[in-house]
Amino acid sequence: MGPTSAPKGCGSSLSSMYYNLCDLTTLWGVVVEAVAAAGVVTSFILLVTLIASLPFVTDKKRKGMVALQAGILVFTLGLFGLTFAFIVGRYSTSCAARRFLFGVLFSGCLACLVMHGLWLALLERRGRGPRSWMLCLGALALWMVEVIINTEWLIITGVRSPPTGVILSDSSCSIANSDFVLALIYVMVLLLAVVVMAVPSLTHKHKQWRRDGAFILVSGLFTLTIWVSWIVMYIHGNRVVGNPSWDDPTLAIAVVSNAWVFLFLYAIPEICLLTQEDPDQEQPIDGDHVYPTRSLVYDSIGKVAEPEPEPAHQNVYMENKAFSMDEPPAVPTKPVSPYGVDNGQPTKPVSPYGAYTGQLRSCVYQPTEIALIAKGLTKMDQDAMLPRAQGPSLPRSAESSPP
Repeated sequence: MGPTSAPKGCGSSLSSMYYNLCDLTTLWGVVVEAVAAAGVVTSFILLVTLIASLPFVTDKKRKGMVALQAGILVFTLGLFGLTFAFIVGRYSTSCAARRFLFGVLFSGCLACLVMHGLWLALLERRGRGPRSWMLCLGALALWMVEVIINTEWLIITGVRSPPTGVILSDSSCSIANSDFVLALIYVMVLLLAVVVMAVPSLTHKHKQWRRDGAFILVSGLFTLTIWVSWIVMYIHGNRVVGNPSWDDPTLAIAVVSNAWVFLFLYAIPEICLLTQEDPDQEQPIDGDHVYPTRSLVYDSIGKVAEPEPEPAHQNVYMENKAFSMDEPPAVPTKPVSPYGVDNGQPTKPVSPYGAYTGQLRSCVYQPTEIALIAKGLTKMDQDAMLPRAQGPSLPRSAESSPP
């Protein structure tokens, strides 16, 4: 197409290679371009959010999955960028990018999902999964297989010359649709592995790990549906309809829709669950604390024996058990009068914390130095109680009579 025959929405100086990006008569290129651009921005924001959330992740198991989730976001960002290679025209550069990056980017996403599903399966079976670096190495190994396959395929088909000895300038674009699909067999195997690996984790005893398995399984099923649809249309449907020019729109729509599936059904839900606590972490019981919180509550109900009646002058505040738990049991004693007269009133030692008001300063009691000194003095008084000087008690009749 010449410069004067530019379609509506495109400038006259624009190369015909980019007409699909601005052609308003065929809206598929403009719509797919807008959706792909929104996906690029969303993937970048999610990647930044994932990295910024690392200091707030308390669950060590989920923190180990951050590397795999970051890898999926990077490969998904690449899929949105690859969409533009299917929108522009068929040239040697765009065709080489399509053939090489299509399988490489999809295999990267699926390899991370496979390793996440494998980690969930091992966590269900053995109670613990592999370390994060082992998962990353496994995903890298699965991804490198597709990289090697596509590199060899691209070199062989790009350098190979026809029998006449003439090298085609556009050999990277002269690939049959069936050959393009056959080169993605390894990616299809990874896709089936994603679905298979996610099934065992659906029976996990913890709800949040079951949800992770459900996210992986749903993502795999939707991806499988998209792949079956575009393969049927790419190999058979467009030929039956009689419009082979729909090959590029078919691949572009398949790539951008599958990339959004990875974002909506896996990446976003996983990022939302990053701040959850580990369900396998044991909760501390009351016996593990020196001063449990429950002991700071005054419990006067359910006692086996009825409490003894207290004198009328007793303090209205009840004694805190947290302060008196280490004191020896109160044994009724009788003070010895220096005059040898027994007043007959048994008394018991009074705790120095008897006037405690019961208002808690914090959940955990931290005794001060003054409290420790007072507690030590109290124990010394209980070990050796000194008798107090006390006058003899005289009867009322003796007080009234003159001496």
